[in-house]
Amino acid sequence: MPSRPFPAAHRFAALAALLAGLACAGGSTRVADPFAGATLVDLSHAFDAGTVFWPTETEGFVLERVFAGRTEGGSWYEANRFRSAEHGGTHLDAPVHFGEGRAAADAIPLERLAGPAVRIDVTAACAADPDHAVTIEELVAFEAAHGRIPDGAIVLIHTGWSRFWPDRAAYLGTAARGAEAVASLRFPGLSAEAARWLARERRVGAVGIDTASLDPGRSTAFEAHRELAAADVPGFENLTNLERLPARGFSVVALPMKIAGGSGGPLRAIAVVPGR
Repeated sequence: MPSRPFPAAHRFAALAALLAGLACAGGSTRVADPFAGATLVDLSHAFDAGTVFWPTETEGFVLERVFAGRTEGGSWYEANRFRSAEHGGTHLDAPVHFGEGRAAADAIPLERLAGPAVRIDVTAACAADPDHAVTIEELVAFEAAHGRIPDGAIVLIHTGWSRFWPDRAAYLGTAARGAEAVASLRFPGLSAEAARWLARERRVGAVGIDTASLDPGRSTAFEAHRELAAADVPGFENLTNLERLPARGFSVVALPMKIAGGSGGPLRAIAVVPGR
């Protein structure tokens, strides 16, 4: 299959057309459905008391009820407050998380957070080896089967690990919490070489994965994070529902909380899969 690059001036033409919901068909006043025929796939886990965080984050996600009931005027009213670490649940890793002077959460160009995407299925290798680190050879094999990864694409690494969520022991390799638990982490991720290849040879827009880290759980130097951060490539961690996506031919919109100076933040990500 020939390469299908997405030049900067045109890479969002399809997505822009999809989102042009104010266009009217045939001169009627009926608003056109921008997602007609498409399937929207939620790629984010909900945030709740069971949300999985890194073992060093001992509190997790906390939702506090402020008010729920009838007001003096008789109408219903609910309001809550929440607190959470930046890195937990489905979330963004901004380049500054592992790259000094790199983009913070609020400075990431939108072009890196929305656009054409590919899903690379490494579930078989990860089922055989929970410490599997995705290789360049696997990325090349994907291209041999599905065509070149376009420059600027959002690359989703499908390990199959989201099936264990929110079982911490199965998902992380340990249910323990605290700094001492980090040494027991076991789950798949990207090798440093594969991360470098995606950033430098394919100049990808972003990389997402359905595990707790872009690096394998046993990594101590976080080389994949560092390689991507050096190229200002953001990461999306703890994704879900990747098995519902094709290998290519779909788009992703991944919008994090816009935290000024943030190293990451909660992420609501969706995939838009056009109808066949």
